[in-house]
Amino acid sequence: MEKNSQNVCIIGLGYVGLPLAVQCALKGYEVYGLESDTRKNDLINAGKSTISEEFLEKNLPNVKIMATNDASVIKKSDVVIMCVPTPVDENHYPDLEPVKTATEAIVKNLNPGQLVVIESTINPGVCEEVIKPMFDQAGFAVGKDYELAHCPERINPGDPKWNVTNIPRVVGSFTEKGLDWAVKFYEDVVDATIMPMKSIREAEATKIVENSFRDINLAFVNELAKSFDVLGIDIVDVIKGASTKPFAFMPHWPSRGIGGHCIPIDPYYLIERAKTAGFDHEFLKIARKVNNSMPEYTVELLQDALNKVKMPLNGTNVGILGISYKANIADLRESPVIKIIKHLKHHEANIFVFDPHTKENSTTESLESLLEKSEALVLATNHKEFLEIDPALFKKHGIKVIVDGMNALNKEEIEKHGIIYKGIGR
Repeated sequence: MEKNSQNVCIIGLGYVGLPLAVQCALKGYEVYGLESDTRKNDLINAGKSTISEEFLEKNLPNVKIMATNDASVIKKSDVVIMCVPTPVDENHYPDLEPVKTATEAIVKNLNPGQLVVIESTINPGVCEEVIKPMFDQAGFAVGKDYELAHCPERINPGDPKWNVTNIPRVVGSFTEKGLDWAVKFYEDVVDATIMPMKSIREAEATKIVENSFRDINLAFVNELAKSFDVLGIDIVDVIKGASTKPFAFMPHWPSRGIGGHCIPIDPYYLIERAKTAGFDHEFLKIARKVNNSMPEYTVELLQDALNKVKMPLNGTNVGILGISYKANIADLRESPVIKIIKHLKHHEANIFVFDPHTKENSTTESLESLLEKSEALVLATNHKEFLEIDPALFKKHGIKVIVDGMNALNKEEIEKHGIIYKGIGR
């Protein structure tokens, strides 16, 4: 590994920042990590990953990341990359406080001539209307005292193929010099195509469009699932059939709801930003409404299935298989399973939770224990451990109803054992 002449400071060592820090170190950069969580810093400095992810577990022990909560490390860096979270509040309004706080730290510790890159997901206009003015107020001119670019993060936790090393990226900046520097930096760090955008606002919009596209298509199939439930059509079979068309169709699959930091959040950034400019995104709002309805719909399916065996939801022992938002990872960010549990509590069901990837958030110590206590099950996360269960085990433990929130179990085999099966649109 040849040492790179540039130093890099990455602000925020979470799901985005930590893999990027490791990749920069692998490419020979001296890497500082600015993170407020001192416990996380201690683990990272000891070469231990705070995230269960194969790339990190393999490579973090072999590189040096200098993780600290001392913002003065910004001064030591040629490139400063912001990877802080950008959540929405309970009213779905974008919360830019983490971005503003990180920008303040950069402004206070700016070393003239630095390249500042925003990787945090932001709506179009934030770099121009929020971040740059904070530098302006401190007397720093973009293109003269520093360069400002945006390279929206692209990461897919748990993906065995696509990670920080090989996912193509887009970059936008205020100046040609800033754009050229940012593109060359990412071309050096990432083994994939880096596409320069005409403006920083285009780069901001790209990420929002990517995830809004997913949200809209998932809303379409989720609404179809509700319709096909009424019509007696198996949506899984229909989507497989439609997928035989070799052009103009991309399969999306219905489920108990959408989680993760991007898809349930990013559309709101565009909705709210467009609203301030006088445009109302009706389509995006409808998609969000449909997808937000799926956890409650999953509970309704459970209630209907229990009615078939003359059992009320109130007082029934319901086992929840999985609580993370996605298969085979421990990430709970925006997990729709949390909403499913909330709705079940509202109906006064007795709830038991087991997730082998995040046992600290489970209420039972094992799968066996959960099955022993449960009369009905909801497959809420399609972890490989759950997909390997022999349906005979469900029968052995007296499970009467299974709601498959991911359409991932073997419907026919479960029904052969006399268990009521209900999927999303099946």
